[in-house]
Amino acid sequence: MSSSISAMPAIPQYVSIVKNEESSANKWEKTSVPTQQAVSAFQNDASSIKTPQQLLKNYKALKVVLGAYGMSSAIGETAVLTKLMTQDPTSAKSLAQTSGNSSWKAFAKAFSNWSTSPLASADTIQKITQNYLTNSYESSLETETPGLGDALYFTRTARTDMTLENVMADPKLLKVAEVVSGFDSTQFGALDYDQQVRLLGSKLDLSKLSTTKGIQQFAQQYLALLQIHPTKTSTPASMLTLYGGNGSTTSILSLFTGDSSSSSSSLYSALF
Repeated sequence: MSSSISAMPAIPQYVSIVKNEESSANKWEKTSVPTQQAVSAFQNDASSIKTPQQLLKNYKALKVVLGAYGMSSAIGETAVLTKLMTQDPTSAKSLAQTSGNSSWKAFAKAFSNWSTSPLASADTIQKITQNYLTNSYESSLETETPGLGDALYFTRTARTDMTLENVMADPKLLKVAEVVSGFDSTQFGALDYDQQVRLLGSKLDLSKLSTTKGIQQFAQQYLALLQIHPTKTSTPASMLTLYGGNGSTTSILSLFTGDSSSSSSSLYSALF
């Protein structure tokens, strides 16, 4: 990403990138030598990989495949990956189903049948390559401008028919939903699953995600709220902050209300 873009605040960056994120990711690849090398190694080896064991032993190819599914952190978890690639992902007893993890389910669905290698198709190789590039690009953006990568991920992943279960199954979708719903992510994450479902279910209005425009507005609300209340905080948990009761004044309000003197509680009302 060019320095002129990266120096911009998060929301203007988002608005610029979201118009054609795939193009932006491909341009970014030209500036990232490690990414170019990873893609080249994967494309050279992909068609020769015929079994789960061969994929697990090919670190460079595995890195790209897992990166394409947002599973980079699982690259050393051989037992987990083996189960995902050898069990029937539709079985209620499979790891993919019992995990509830949407990325694991998608990976298992694509890589559980090796009667013909999942990497035999040129179209599949290209799709994996592009997904890897996009995820890597968003990770780079997230490092430079916290929240931006997650906002873009939310925009391209959220569906107009999305349910609360879909949100809960995807950590990045959940993070965005938590913040926009008025919760502190660190404190919310300390709750058990049933508490999270109950609280988020009472606050999250999924009807706002019924259109592409609504999804983009939701992502921008996330970025605006992050500027007001960054998620990384050492403030002790309290019910007041958990329910979004902490207030401050910020000029980011002008993005939504045109009034830079309003409080963050006013922004909450404007956004929700």
